[in-house]
Amino acid sequence: MSQYPDDMLKSTFTDDDPKTALDGSAGVPPAVAGASRPRLGSVTIRNRGRLPHWEAEGATYFVTFRLDDSLPKSVLDQIESERRAIIKTANQLRRPLSSDERKRLQHLSTPIIERFLDSGSGSCHLKNRAVASRVADALRYFDEQRYRLFAWCIMPNHVHVVFKVFPGHPLADVVHSWKSLTAKRANRILGAKGTFWQREYYDHLVRDADELERAVRYVMMNPEKAKLSNWEWVWMRGQDARATAGGTPALHTSAIGQ
Repeated sequence: MSQYPDDMLKSTFTDDDPKTALDGSAGVPPAVAGASRPRLGSVTIRNRGRLPHWEAEGATYFVTFRLDDSLPKSVLDQIESERRAIIKTANQLRRPLSSDERKRLQHLSTPIIERFLDSGSGSCHLKNRAVASRVADALRYFDEQRYRLFAWCIMPNHVHVVFKVFPGHPLADVVHSWKSLTAKRANRILGAKGTFWQREYYDHLVRDADELERAVRYVMMNPEKAKLSNWEWVWMRGQDARATAGGTPALHTSAIGQ
């Protein structure tokens, strides 16, 4: 396994303690996430595993899910240790998390997670064209029926999707269907058994048109950022020709606002 600098391990995850529950956007790039959180009353807060998630009927999301082995255990352990230390300090002082502590929990993990994912950590089964094709098929299958896709990118060890859920189709159900179906098909292709996707996923509630454009731009540029040449598994709504990492067209709000 590749060795990484210690400064890549200085990171945190969000907490699942009700006292310190945070926006589920931890792990979402700052280039995508907005500065504000949704107003209480307009969303449902769901806790699934480790991360709390904001969900709204008919909302638009930036979602990332990754292969089970995409982050080394040593990194996850270090992130968890720092996360607990921040929360423990606040609890010992009998106070809520400070603004700076919340920012650390929400954002410090992002560069670390991004760099590990984009460095190609783990098995990278999504490099297998047959596997990536099944994932792309699953994303497209209920487009314009249960959700509207704005952009997606299937990277070697993770997937980014920007989409709007339609009423009656909760975010959790949509993501679960993608992961469940593709895990079974991928394992058949690979002749493997066991867990394919990491149980948890990251989601960010997109709040306005500017944030939507940033999210789409991030997804479209991810292959280039990870130095993947002529990467075919990237798509944007309103784009007829297949984009590649070396030739991603300029993004326009009109193309993603259909």
